[in-house]
Formats: sequence, structure tokens, C-alpha cells
Amino acid sequence: MSIRVLVIDDSALVRSLLTRILEKDPQIQVVGSAADPYIAREKIKQLRPDVLTLDVEMPKMDGITFLQNLMRLHPMPVVMVSSYTEKGAEITLRALELGAIDFVSKPQGELSGSLEMVGEEIIQKVKTASRANIHAAGRTRPSTPLSVEEKQSVDSILPGGKKQRPNSALPPLIAIGASTGGTEAIKDVLLGLPEKMPAIVITQHIPPGFSTAFAKRMDRLAALKVHEAEDAQPIAPGNVYIAPGAQHLLVTLDNKGYRCKLNDGPRVNRHKPSVDVLFRSVAQTAGRNATGVILTGMGDDGARSLLEMREAGARTIAQDEESSVVWGMPGSAIKRGAAEQILPLEKIPAALIYLLAGKGKTLHNTNRLRQRQMAAAASFS
Repeated sequence: MSIRVLVIDDSALVRSLLTRILEKDPQIQVVGSAADPYIAREKIKQLRPDVLTLDVEMPKMDGITFLQNLMRLHPMPVVMVSSYTEKGAEITLRALELGAIDFVSKPQGELSGSLEMVGEEIIQKVKTASRANIHAAGRTRPSTPLSVEEKQSVDSILPGGKKQRPNSALPPLIAIGASTGGTEAIKDVLLGLPEKMPAIVITQHIPPGFSTAFAKRMDRLAALKVHEAEDAQPIAPGNVYIAPGAQHLLVTLDNKGYRCKLNDGPRVNRHKPSVDVLFRSVAQTAGRNATGVILTGMGDDGARSLLEMREAGARTIAQDEESSVVWGMPGSAIKRGAAEQILPLEKIPAALIYLLAGKGKTLHNTNRLRQRQMAAAASFS
């Protein structure tokens, strides 16, 4: 059965291009298009599409207002089509917060050629969205994880096999990886953590420009200080370092402590930045002093190297299926035996605080967990 798509964009050229791109895939049928949200509202009723592509900025009613109303009255899978600007990035992050599954950014340059450049990405993200079950409050998750094609291994960036020597003098370090649905999942984790925490390094699959806006947004919201990572930047407690779009983030160690290292090598698992690259570097650098967390995301990036982290003595957590937008990455990690704990998103912040306070395991009783969280947070002061 084909995936029925409704394309919503005020530009007739973009509507035509998106239709042509999507219909290259035999599993997708574009059942209609709309120039503004008012027309779209009627066509949704008439055509009953499975997925919408939605322009961020439109006349009469902007894409965010339309999305907010849609998720309240008739929730369904939406892929946002965003301009490649700082303003476009901010609006897109708001769309993900409201329940959009994912987004595609229009590259700069001549419109026809630039959209064709991201054609495969558009197709894959529409397919991902089509597998979504819509939950209350706009939360979504696909019913089954997607398969992924053959791809470049993490070995192309950082060879495996290096064993980290046990060193209890090293400070604790948290590494987090995520993809589809990850911007909101990361936000939920960071907002649940106190200011005095060990350093956190994060790889989220996100384009350049959007990673800058995302880091700035997290810095405004979280108690921790959040940065877009820079090459050779020292990694300090109470700080969060997010991989820039289109660059891999690794952690290195010198006589002054952990540092960020940016790498402009090839894509790994079809992604740049790659979670596998970050996790392997943390396994080799921090070993048992690290804690790894794999959150919602399509595919299996990060699963292999999360297992390496666990084998190096790190504590590891995977987000559970029910709270994930896409259970590909955490599901793959669990299948490999990489996850020591499988937790709903809302319990991960408290579990991190508890583990890093040296308690050794997570409590599942909510009231006791909150008490432990407060006590553990105090221990970092």
C-alpha cells in the first residue's frame, strides 16, 4: 500500500518539485497539494493523507500556527520543510516541540537543483513519518524500526580495539546520542538535570546552522551551560557540548583533561555527525568513568559503540520504545546487549544523577527516585 502525501507550500514551484521528488519512489503517492493552511485543512478532510509536508513560513496562517491546531484537533505525521536560515532553524525547532516528526532544510542556491540534492532525504523522512503512531499531546513513534542500507563504518574515523586503561582519577563524563525526535528528547533530559553535573557531550543528527540554533536554545532553557562544540575546547563539569552539524565530535584526553575534537571525515552510518564516532571515542578515552545514553532515532547509529562503552565498563541507558519517537537506535542497542538499563524518557535524568552519585543502580519507585535525585544533586555541590 502506498504512502499518501499532501504537500503544503505557498510556492507553486516548490509544490511541483516536492511532488516530482516524492513520486520517484514507488511506495509514495502525492494525493494533492495546497498553497496555504486553509486549503490544506479542507484537503486533509477530503484526501485523508498519511503524511503532510509543511512549509514553515506561509501567508494567511504560518506553518507553526497550523501545526499547533492540527496536533490539537487532528494529529498526524508531519515533515517540516524549512529555510536554511537562523530564523528558519528557530521556527523548525518549535515545530519539533509541537509534534512534527522531522524536518528537511532547503539548501541555499538555485531552488530546483537544491531540492533535488536532498531528494533522498525527503523521501526517507516521509517514509519514517508514515510509520508513526500519533499519541496524545502530539507525541509520535513508528510502529516498527526502519531498516538501513549499507554504510560507512565508524572505523573510517576512529579505529576500534583500543583499550582504555582503568583510571579512577578521571572525572565522570556523560555521552548522549539521538536522531529523529532527539531535539525534544535531549531537551527533556537537560531540563531535568541540575547545574552541578559532570560534563555532557552530545551528538544529535542535525544540519549546520540548526545545531547552532539548537545549542543556543538549550543554553537558554537548561540550568547547565550549553555550547556548540569547538575543536580543542576543554570539557568541564557543568557544561554541555553539542556536535556541530556536518562535523563529527570526538572526546580526547591530554594532561589537562578531556577535550572536544572535531573531525571533517566521511559520513558514518550515513550521518555526520555520527553517534558511533562519539561513543567509540568516549569508550576509548573515559572507559568506566563514562555513562552513555542512546535516545530516539531512526536506524542503528550509536548501537555498536554503546556496546563498546559498556564493555569498557561504562554505565549505559537506552530510551524505551513507548517514549521514543523512533525506536530504531535504542532498539538496535538493546538487541546488541549494549543497554544496561531501558528507561522511559522522563526517568533518564534522575537515573543519570543517581548513577553518577555512585549508587550503582536506578530506583524505579517514583517518590524514592525523586528523593534520591535531590540527594544526588546535592552531592555535586
